[in-house]
Amino acid sequence: MNKITLEPFFYWYIAAWFSLCVTAIVLCMRDPASFSFTSPQYRRFLGVPWKLVTFAIAATAMTVVAPYTGDPTWDYVDAAFMSILTFAGAPWVVGTLYLFARRKEGGKQLYVAFCLWMFSASWSYDIYLVFRDGAYPLTWFANIFASSVLYISAGLLWSLDWRPGRGTTFSFLESDWPAASATSVFTKLFWVALPFFVIGVGSILYFFI
Repeated sequence: MNKITLEPFFYWYIAAWFSLCVTAIVLCMRDPASFSFTSPQYRRFLGVPWKLVTFAIAATAMTVVAPYTGDPTWDYVDAAFMSILTFAGAPWVVGTLYLFARRKEGGKQLYVAFCLWMFSASWSYDIYLVFRDGAYPLTWFANIFASSVLYISAGLLWSLDWRPGRGTTFSFLESDWPAASATSVFTKLFWVALPFFVIGVGSILYFFI
């Protein structure tokens, strides 16, 4: 680990987002029933076979190619842990954002969703590189937008569902969200899922081009 040298702004920035994250953790610990991502139901929702398989493929691809993209901030470590954080949290985050917009979730769920999103797509990446390189990454601001596109796309992908009588839908549109998918047959979802795969592959190819 290199000696850490930061500009004053980044000390304040780290303190601010660290405080936000601690507050989010406290909210979840005080009232876990209000946050469905802590429930066994959500774990079953993520444990559908096609989701596990596509996560394994995506995470392996992201991790293996990371050191060869020409981006010095992207290595095996941050590619791996950001992939895991995305799979674990992004479906709940996109569902919560939608339900908040429909006034079916409250401000504390939105707050926790925002912190989980930013920690997964930005702050975890930032702090890892601070300890690895000894400085705040120059790419920190651009990464918020680039990683957020992948994060939201992944959340939408792993929220796909197929229901008898409704066909392909997003699970957060259903009243029993986050119930496990009604089907594990990925062929029913493939054509709707394809654009989200294209976004992911395109994002990786962008670094090579």
